[in-house]
Amino acid sequence: MANQSEYPMELAELSEKQTSNRQQGERIILRLTYISRHNPDNKNIEVTRILAQAQRNNERNGITGALVINEDYFIQSIEGARPVINELLRKLVKDDRHFSLQVIECTEIEQRRWSKWSMKHLTPSEQDTEHVRKFSAGKDFNPYLMSTSQIVNFIETLSEIQEQRTSATTDLSFQ
Repeated sequence: MANQSEYPMELAELSEKQTSNRQQGERIILRLTYISRHNPDNKNIEVTRILAQAQRNNERNGITGALVINEDYFIQSIEGARPVINELLRKLVKDDRHFSLQVIECTEIEQRRWSKWSMKHLTPSEQDTEHVRKFSAGKDFNPYLMSTSQIVNFIETLSEIQEQRTSATTDLSFQ
């Protein structure tokens, strides 16, 4: 049986560990944006499952973000505490559901861009062809040929379009 005097030591160690985490960058918020290729062995159901799991995990870990998916590519921008983002990046690099991961941007931020969502799923539609062409470097959509600013602006534009569509749908349902 444990001696009661051991418990205060465990609490002190836990408190010390929490302080150490804050000192290791827990209060510093990063935005990480990356692109990768979709593994063709994954089915659409797998992508849906991945998204649902990411939303749960991100909410629990204080991560916000936007994920753009089409049949070939992932473009993701995520925000959170530096140690959490670093750990997530380690996991992403090892994840075989995608490949050719390239970090586009990793920067400290003062304010979250994606604060509304634990993970917002954006899928370019036929209606968005004009925007896809606007930000693409060529005739075909290929984020590997896009600059950092093009990728960030592309995600923001799709996000704004989806917000407008959602609010228009909501407005219609109340009429």
